[in-house]
Amino acid sequence: MTDLKKIVELFAIEGEVKEIKPLGNGLINDTYKVVTEGGAPDYVLQRINNAIFTDVDLLQGNIEAVTRHIRKKLEAEGAEDIDRKVLRFIPLRSEGEKVEVLMSEKPKTYCLEDGKFWRVSVFINDAYTYETVNPEYSEYAGEAFGNFEAMLADIPDTLGETIPDFHNMELRLRQLVEAVREDRAGRLHADDKTENQELHRILEDIDKYGVQMCKAEQLHREGKLPKRICHCDTKVNNMMFDEDGKILCVIDLDTVMPSYVFSDFGDFLRTAANPVAEDSPELDKVDFDMEIFKAFTRGYLKGTKPFLSPIERENLPYAACLFPFMQAVRFFADYIGGDTYYKIKYPEHNLVRTRNQMKLFHSALGKVPEMTSFIESIR
Repeated sequence: MTDLKKIVELFAIEGEVKEIKPLGNGLINDTYKVVTEGGAPDYVLQRINNAIFTDVDLLQGNIEAVTRHIRKKLEAEGAEDIDRKVLRFIPLRSEGEKVEVLMSEKPKTYCLEDGKFWRVSVFINDAYTYETVNPEYSEYAGEAFGNFEAMLADIPDTLGETIPDFHNMELRLRQLVEAVREDRAGRLHADDKTENQELHRILEDIDKYGVQMCKAEQLHREGKLPKRICHCDTKVNNMMFDEDGKILCVIDLDTVMPSYVFSDFGDFLRTAANPVAEDSPELDKVDFDMEIFKAFTRGYLKGTKPFLSPIERENLPYAACLFPFMQAVRFFADYIGGDTYYKIKYPEHNLVRTRNQMKLFHSALGKVPEMTSFIESIR
């Protein structure tokens, strides 16, 4: 069994470790709260999932560059309580070092121990995450993620892609084509004719919209759409709130990388604007919530005002449609391929997810004129 205390003490923390206990319910990384003695800060110990993030050095290099740049911006603004507004990662100790922080220019902030990668950051006190969101918090979130992108618009470092082609719609469609061609689970040719008919209807529906949903890649090839530094996982629980419900900072930075702004805009709305979970079988309750859209968009346009281009702004409704469509394609490809990527609780779980996301896609698509009018009204 891994000795967590031994791992924590490889880092230049202050104080003595009193207790280490599980923290949160993250699906990707194992996370623990490190409680220290006396007046020293508490810490967060996290195992980096290198099965998903295969280049840990690139991953942590991205995070260090981003947090360093944001910290400098906050210092230049004269912001107070900066350690609650940007994550701070702890470097490794040098040999024989006790509590001193390493003074080298770029000390490592992760280690490899017992075949696993680990990192430590300062725990933010009196901060909270939420699983659900209302219009008020959606507007806070829009501004927070918009500000996050704006602060990184002039970052001098070159960041890499921690998950290459993560939000590449063309790639996701190619993966579906390959899954259909191989039909490893035999689901497209099963004996159940009713299910066969449904699967082929879903394929036809996806094919109908495939080209227009690849608009981002086409605009980028034409030189009209830039890639920016984005969070790429804008879930409601990837923000820290203070006790008054105001945003402190954006967290879970593993997916921060170059992408289109559509990633942060569309991915948030995919979950927040759906009143039910992405795997809910109650399709009659799936709907694209325009109140959430309007609130998030107000905040996002405020945060991104310093840099957002006209073509990015006018295609935000497309982004709202893109992400449920992309997720439906990913769920469906996994279902056809035999459920090898997403964890499932029952055999049809990925198919239920597909139905849900396609319903959300069509709901959003039907509201594009209303979305467009709302965005044009904000000047």
